[in-house]
Amino acid sequence: MERFRERALVLSTLDYGDADRLATLFTAGRGKLTAFAAGARKSKRRFAGALEPFTLLQVQLVERRGETYRLDAAEVEATFPAVRADLPRIARALYSLELCRELLREREPHLELFELLLAYLEALEGGAGPTSLVGFELSALARAGLMPRFSPCAVCGGPTGERPRFDPDHGGVVCEGCAWASPQSVPMSPTEVEALRALQAGARTPLPRELRHRARALLNLFIAHHLGRKLKSVDFLSQVGFD
Repeated sequence: MERFRERALVLSTLDYGDADRLATLFTAGRGKLTAFAAGARKSKRRFAGALEPFTLLQVQLVERRGETYRLDAAEVEATFPAVRADLPRIARALYSLELCRELLREREPHLELFELLLAYLEALEGGAGPTSLVGFELSALARAGLMPRFSPCAVCGGPTGERPRFDPDHGGVVCEGCAWASPQSVPMSPTEVEALRALQAGARTPLPRELRHRARALLNLFIAHHLGRKLKSVDFLSQVGFD
């Protein structure tokens, strides 16, 4: 059995039996892994405080038969205490974890996405504004190969025009002339198209609250279409009013 060490972020956990825990880890070198932590819930010393979502760890893992690894040791590198003390930031952190967990395939290394997620959690710890969530979503989708198109028209390749529509089926914005091919599309304004295009290109200018909400609603449609379901943490974000 191979034994190795990795830097890892805890994406989620699940209690198993009376004392054990399964942890879904996003490792820097090996991607998303499921690790079995024997006695994690029973012992107050073993893994104490380590197996909590968005904790950054140095872990020692052992490869087992099947899909699950054995977690032998975990050293806490960062816990992001400021995030954990603020409900809106907790909601954004949990959303970012769930998005990455669903975008990743098991055992598929994705260092760029790991570094993006870690940088986003560090930004939240430092008090980054709510606009950063839209930017994070666009960056995460791009790294996963699912970048929505905001220009040109996703059907004909021409200008999106004055009455664009957002169509997840075709991968982004379509012009009014191509709307007949997109019966499930939703209307957008040119201002929304330009704002999302700028964010996708790396703009740092904060979006007005209404435009930010609209952008997130469109991205929720796109993500749900490609994943086959809405992320559970979307409702939590709405409930806590993360803005």
